[in-house]
Amino acid sequence: MSLALRLPTPARLGYSFNWMGRIGLAVILFWAVIAIIGPWIAPYPPGDMVDFDYFGPMSSQFWMGSDYLGRDILSRIIMGTRYTVGIALAAVILACAGGVLLGMIAAVVGGWFDMLLSRFLDAFNGIPHLLFGLVVVAAVGSSIPILIVTLAAMYLPGSYRFARALAVNVNTMDFVTVARARGEGFGHIILREIFPNILGPVLADLGLRFVFIVLVLSGLSFLGLGVQPPNADWGALVRENIEGLSLGAPAVIFPSIAIASLTISVNMFIDNLPTRIRDRSE
Repeated sequence: MSLALRLPTPARLGYSFNWMGRIGLAVILFWAVIAIIGPWIAPYPPGDMVDFDYFGPMSSQFWMGSDYLGRDILSRIIMGTRYTVGIALAAVILACAGGVLLGMIAAVVGGWFDMLLSRFLDAFNGIPHLLFGLVVVAAVGSSIPILIVTLAAMYLPGSYRFARALAVNVNTMDFVTVARARGEGFGHIILREIFPNILGPVLADLGLRFVFIVLVLSGLSFLGLGVQPPNADWGALVRENIEGLSLGAPAVIFPSIAIASLTISVNMFIDNLPTRIRDRSE
């Protein structure tokens, strides 16, 4: 009987995407590229009134029509991508980094520290997110740094609870006990033993929270408390052109499509992430 070693291929290891995951990733990369190169590819300056007709239709000159002031809506969507994607990405990274770090520390330390921190963040998490955002932004203003910090504060407790639950399970495993028996320090246990074993679920959670933050940011902007004029994110574009809805103007439709395409594609990507290594060699 042959005992020849067979090297596993990526498909046999379970790293291949299905077609829905690939579509989601492609759309995410598209919007990421637009956010980076937007200022150089916008057909017109986003604040210039370039059309004499307000709520103008789609044409060869204005591919997505014009808004209520005669500005090119394609240029404004391209520039708004930087605000929507940039603010949401900064907020979700801040929220997940803080939540995961606190969750791992609470799981390892335990005791009164874990109890007090968990109860405090549970109470904070009980505040409705949109209500919290409205109160903070209305009280201290609506600058971009304030939006980022506010959105991060909304979703840090949920990220903490998720990471702590994972870390508590990993903390009871044998390899962590062995690391303690070897005399490994607190930092080593968190960064080398626990964090690598919760990274996959944490990344999936990060993607879902990114979707939630995009929707909350768009909601705040729709209410006039998000990104302020003359700048605009996608939610602000929907708000300022909402009167064109009864006219069938594309100026209100395309920003909504942009929001939907980004959030749906992130969900498609997260739902179809490649599985972990599955050794199928016989």
